[in-house]
Amino acid sequence: MNYSADRPVEDIHLEGSTGIDGLVRQMEASGGFNAKHVGEAVDILERMVRDPECVVFLSFPACIIATGARGLIRDLVKSGSADVLITTAGMLDHDLARSWEDYYHGTFAADDAELREQGINRLGNVFVPNESYGIILEKKMQPVLAELYEQGGGRWSTRQLCSEFGKRVGSEESILHWAAQKDVPVFVPGPTDGAFGCQVWMFYQDHRDVCFDLLADEQELSDIVYGAKKTGALMIGGGISKHHTIWWNQFRDGLDYAIQISTAPESDGSLSGARVKEAVSWGKVRADARYITVEGDATVVLPLMVGALLERLR
Repeated sequence: MNYSADRPVEDIHLEGSTGIDGLVRQMEASGGFNAKHVGEAVDILERMVRDPECVVFLSFPACIIATGARGLIRDLVKSGSADVLITTAGMLDHDLARSWEDYYHGTFAADDAELREQGINRLGNVFVPNESYGIILEKKMQPVLAELYEQGGGRWSTRQLCSEFGKRVGSEESILHWAAQKDVPVFVPGPTDGAFGCQVWMFYQDHRDVCFDLLADEQELSDIVYGAKKTGALMIGGGISKHHTIWWNQFRDGLDYAIQISTAPESDGSLSGARVKEAVSWGKVRADARYITVEGDATVVLPLMVGALLERLR
């Protein structure tokens, strides 16, 4: 345990024009709880993004893409601050659906039976009308799948499908659009767990040779990991996207930089709740890595972190 008798706790002062990075630096200097962790996390994030030898992984779940936090992921990709994305099928659902239709402000206290009658799906305090989700995805996706099938058959890796939809989504608000523009691979290890995968399954009903080539994804991930001199990861939440990130990095003896944002408790033994330091015991994060876990809601923490990072990079 490090002890520094020559570094006192400092108060945060908000007078004047502080700026996001200025605030985050004060949070780190405040020495207090997760405020300090946010500041330390931005320092690690900046270091790994600026490291020319480091391949930066960004893993995240679907839920935040239904909110304005989608723009933060998009801006990380657009700014060149992420080299590889690992996510879930629902992320594709929300990114594509919101590129074509709107989601709306709602409330956690809504009457869900009443919403069901109105054709509105509730995602926390976000309202997702049927026409903004399944209906628009079917309308837009089926022609693209037919086009891709005609061009080269139906054996698709998730990286390939994400790139092809990114080229066609037609919205600069889209994460997939910028990933395609920047040639950032997007991997979805559980592609059937959402509306995107369901649309592919529907296409499969009339095209029985269609399949997800998940092993092609794994081969490309293997090439990325084994070819990297260093790796780092910003992991939002947990689940399959976090695990796939640390799983592959164990084969190069672990990440050199690692940041996790999570609200999950450690005591239930879940991967979402597991702190980054637990991954050291598995060889998924190096013992001498720069790493930290920030406990907090990503929709609150991430704007501070990404805002501070982009100010520093500018």
